[in-house]
Amino acid sequence: QRALGLLVGMQHNELLPSVISYNSTISACEKAGQWQHAVGILLLMQHSESLPNVISYNSTISACEKAGQWQHAVGILLLMQHSESLPNVISYNSTISACEKA
Repeated sequence: QRALGLLVGMQHNELLPSVISYNSTISACEKAGQWQHAVGILLLMQHSESLPNVISYNSTISACEKAGQWQHAVGILLLMQHSESLPNVISYNSTISACEKA
């Protein structure tokens, strides 16, 4: 929750979060089991000046995988395939792991 608060605070103070700021917040959400927030941040990034990179997508897929949300993990992988950040081995392995846990 603190990471989300800091990210929102940056925006309220008219500071543009960097990709690193977003990725750190997604990672914190992943560790806290807040997959919905991780997905929301990823979607927010797609409409910001800091477009998601492979780390953004992989962290969000991992958050979904850990929460047993295989449908969302697959959806993010598909979203990633249509972005500038092409999936890598980690992307596919995390998505496969999410499906395996279902």
